[in-house]
Amino acid sequence: MVKEYKLLIFDWDGTLMDSAERIVRCFQAAARDCGLHALTDDTIRRTIGLGVVEALARILPDTDDEGRQAVAKRYREHFLHLNETPTPLFPGVAKGLEGLRHRGYRMAVATGKSRIGLDAALHASGTGALFCVTRCADETRSKPHPRMLQEILGETGVGADEALMVGDTSYDIEMAANAGVDSVAVGYGVHDLDELRVHRPRLCVQTFPELCAWLP
Repeated sequence: MVKEYKLLIFDWDGTLMDSAERIVRCFQAAARDCGLHALTDDTIRRTIGLGVVEALARILPDTDDEGRQAVAKRYREHFLHLNETPTPLFPGVAKGLEGLRHRGYRMAVATGKSRIGLDAALHASGTGALFCVTRCADETRSKPHPRMLQEILGETGVGADEALMVGDTSYDIEMAANAGVDSVAVGYGVHDLDELRVHRPRLCVQTFPELCAWLP
């Protein structure tokens, strides 16, 4: 029998929105603008889910803080204003979220995006009203530290045993484990399910409707 949860907490990039390609292209353009070496797709994809600062520390370990800050600034400019790579919601997400809301679930977002980036995505996707609370990496500790989830739980008054984290990266599933929160791993994002299973999610799914069907 599936446990009943009071709060569903979703990662954004790679879980709700198909934005990995845009993230990769914007990081590459930002590094190029700053005169740095070319970044491979895989190097960037491995860091999707982290905050920009934490991602750049891994992507550009030999670049100093000032250099990484310059890349971060250009990345945001590309992502918010210059790059036009489409970032649709994954199939079934819009209908699925509406259905979950109608069924009485409270929902939240815990993301490695910046606040300005998430607000833009919520507006563009028309989903902002569906979430009771959202938390971004530039407002707290980056994943996989549990603080992001702890703050969401504190704001909603929901216990860790009453919440479910849904994500596509090992950072999401590890963060949930660190916070004592159950998790569901989605296999259509940026990390392989084999990597996500290491942190013992309750369920692995290949589509968003599959998650919705599993929930009571």
